[in-house]
Amino acid sequence: MKERIILSIENHFSLKDKTLNLTREIEEAARTIISVFEKGGTLYICGNGGSAADSQHFAAELAGRFAFDRPPLPAVALTANTSSLTCIANDYSYEEVFARQIEALAGKRDALFAVSTSGNSRNMVRAIETARKKGCPVISLLGSGGGVMRGISDISICVDCQDTANIQEIHIFIIHTLCRLIEVEIFGRRK
Repeated sequence: MKERIILSIENHFSLKDKTLNLTREIEEAARTIISVFEKGGTLYICGNGGSAADSQHFAAELAGRFAFDRPPLPAVALTANTSSLTCIANDYSYEEVFARQIEALAGKRDALFAVSTSGNSRNMVRAIETARKKGCPVISLLGSGGGVMRGISDISICVDCQDTANIQEIHIFIIHTLCRLIEVEIFGRRK
């Protein structure tokens, strides 16, 4: 068991250099999200499975707080309203669960933040297509080469890894980095 623990830790830290290669994309994403908030817009966030949990985590850090007390930022996880999700899936299809919400809620001053380890989920692709039609910038947090989503997003932060667990570990690190950048840039460092 000890060897497996060591291997897990080594696998995680082997992604350090690959993550360092994403600094430009992370900065671009942070600047885009900051611009959305400064214009009075909302960040809509979505994902499936573990990425749904990451979406809700990101929205909570922004609407609540991350490192210090400050005013809330308008961030909505499209994964959190089970009545909307199940209604849309039942009446239309699961492919439409995020796209319908984007169509109903998002405008040009808003943005979509899409989280996917594969980049190929049809409901995520539909959400991006809908956001782009509405004039919303799209930031995708991806892995495994980025899939379809990489080619249709305005900003793609793609973790160069095939292992879903490792991708998700780096995704949450990137989400926390974005939270820190956004908080400090908008509100300044407060003690």
